[in-house]
Order: sequence, then structure tokens, then C-alpha cells
Amino acid sequence: MQALRLSAYTLTSALGVGVDPHVEALRAMRGGIVRKYWETVEHELCVGEVAGLDDYAVRADLNGYDCRNNRLAQLGLEQDGFAAAVTAAVARYGADRVGVFLGTSTSGILSSEVAYRHRDPVTGALPAEHRYRETHNSYSVADFVRRYFHISGPATVVSTACSSSAKVFATAHRMIQLGMVDAAIVGGVDTLCLTTLYGFGSLQLVSPNPCKPFDATRDGISAGEGAAFALLERSEVVNEGDILLTGMGETSDAYHMSSPHPEGQGAHRAMAAALATAGLQAGDIDYINLHGTATPSNDSAEDAAVTALFGSATPCSSTKGHTGHTLGAAGGIEAVICALLLREGFMPGGVGTETPDPRLGCNYLLKTVEQPMRHVLSNSFGFGGSNCSLVFSRVTA
Repeated sequence: MQALRLSAYTLTSALGVGVDPHVEALRAMRGGIVRKYWETVEHELCVGEVAGLDDYAVRADLNGYDCRNNRLAQLGLEQDGFAAAVTAAVARYGADRVGVFLGTSTSGILSSEVAYRHRDPVTGALPAEHRYRETHNSYSVADFVRRYFHISGPATVVSTACSSSAKVFATAHRMIQLGMVDAAIVGGVDTLCLTTLYGFGSLQLVSPNPCKPFDATRDGISAGEGAAFALLERSEVVNEGDILLTGMGETSDAYHMSSPHPEGQGAHRAMAAALATAGLQAGDIDYINLHGTATPSNDSAEDAAVTALFGSATPCSSTKGHTGHTLGAAGGIEAVICALLLREGFMPGGVGTETPDPRLGCNYLLKTVEQPMRHVLSNSFGFGGSNCSLVFSRVTA
């Protein structure tokens, strides 16, 4: 496949706002998961929360889109010079030649949850000021970003649970290859809400403690929130140190609505496809960013797929112990993390993991390893067997 250059990228999560605090926290193995009461939940939770969103305001002309998800989107867009890079791309190509392809799972559903508390006691009508289309609607975040930059190119939102904002990289690649756009804003935004917290709780997938991916005593996820964005462009001219999207693989195993195939068959095919499109062999991958949710079934299935394809030597870890599981934003956040790891030259040890499960065979890192890398692979596997693996590469002399 033709590689695409990540011309600019940024991320915001429980680790901080912008890339610098993320590099520092990843390198130092410092997590952002905290124990607290959140919203109206009556017991303490371990969550990866972005602090201060309740007091953050969207731009005045976009006030109709105000919700927690779009506030986080704007906060993310305004870090690391990303907005300026997009503005320059729009000037370069035209407003109709820049696409917006984002992932989310619950979008601004919190706004509807709050609205239901204030519905009319007689008719059940929601408050007149509640704007479903601009907030709760899954497309809201893409529409918000389009309007933020005054872009008129194609825009869509992918909502395939935890693979959502990984799959948009593949969507953007296809749109650029087809000649529909010349550049694309990709990434994902997802925020904490009661539907997520109670929903995963009902599935008995939430740990009462900060999550421990691949640990022998792992017992569930820690929900998180975050935003990540990257600007993708063709890479006819590249310079040493540039970060490229070089491979992608998407599969759907449809094994079960909420459980992965126990042998990781769909995950295996996604990783193999990503290697094939990148023109690489398994031994060319320096590091794997695991999906690594810290649920017993997910980690064991992913381990089966990884060891079947890569064996037990390739270093790997999950960064969900750092950020929490950011659901629809996880793929985008971890894609940008991979870009940072390539740029900075280190592999992060997994936060929270103390004793790797002896039944699992992958080379799970417990300490940060300083090492230049050329190719890394990032896994994102969603409910219903929606799988996506991406390969990112650093240009070397």
C-alpha cells in the first residue's frame, strides 16, 4: 500500500493535555487512573478522567454543540500546533479536499443522560434546550470538527466499539487512494458516561482496582476518556524521522457479541493483513502495542493470536494501564502513542502489571526499554469481532 505521512498529531487523556505529558508518563510508567466518585454513581470507581472538562467551554460559534465529548474534542484539537497544521492543509488543498474520519462509541450521550433527569414529569418530554443532533448523535463529533475548521470535504464517524478510531486510519487511506481527498483528519474522541460505566459493570468487566493488563490476577477494565487526532497526507516526499502509516488490516470474526474468539482468529488475520499491506515480515516489527484490556478472555485471546504470528520474542505491552480503556478513542490514542514511541525511541513498560500470567506466552514488558525502533504494530479489537491492526514506521536514513 502507499504509505501516508502523519504530518501532525496530538492526544489528550488522563495522562495530560498534549503529547509532552504523555511522553513523560509513558517513559516513567506513571498511570492516570484514579479512584473517585463520578457523576451520580454511588460507589467509587477507578477511571481515567480528563480533569477540568466540566469547566471548559467550546468556541462561542459552536455553542450548540456543547457537550462533554465535543469539549474534549476541542481541547484536543488545540494542542501541539495541530489546529495550525490543519489550517495550513486546508489552505494548501482547499476546504473540500480535506476529510474528517473519526471514531467514537457513546459520543455525547452524557448530555441525554442529564436531560432525562430533567424531563417533564407529566409528558416525559426532554428539556427544550437539549440538542440530540449536535450532542448525543454519533456524527456530532465529526460535524463539530468540520465546523471548527470550516471544512466541506467528506466526513463520517465509525462506531465499532473499541476498534472505532483505529479503523478510521484505513477509511482515510481508502479515501485518499480513491482521490476523494488529499488529506484527512483522523482519530477519535470518547468521554465517560453512565451508560458506559453501568453497561460494562453489568457485563462484570470492570475492575474495582486500576486495571492490570496481562497480569495473572487481572479482573477487568478501568474506563477512561480521551481524544487523539492525526493529519494524514500522501508521502511522496519524506524526511528522516517522519512517521508513516505503512500497513493496516481489518477483519470481522463475528464470534460473539462481547467475547473474542478464544484463539484470536480474527485478531490473527488482522495482524497478518497489516503486515502484508506493509510488505513486512513478523520479525520486522520492533514492538506491539497490545489491545490489552485486562479482562481474562480478551488478553488470553490476543496472546494466542500474537504468539501464533510473532512467537514469544517481540516486545509488547498495553498502555491501558496508563490511560484506562478509552473505548472508541482507544485506537486513535494508541496510534498516536505509537508515533510518539517511534519518535522518542522507547518501549513503555505496562503500568499496573506486576506478575505476568504464566499461561500467556508473549514478551510482556514490565519496565521501559530505551531503544530506537523502525516499525511498530498497534492492535484494536472491538465488540462483535471488529478487529483492526495498524503498522506505523519511522523513516530512517
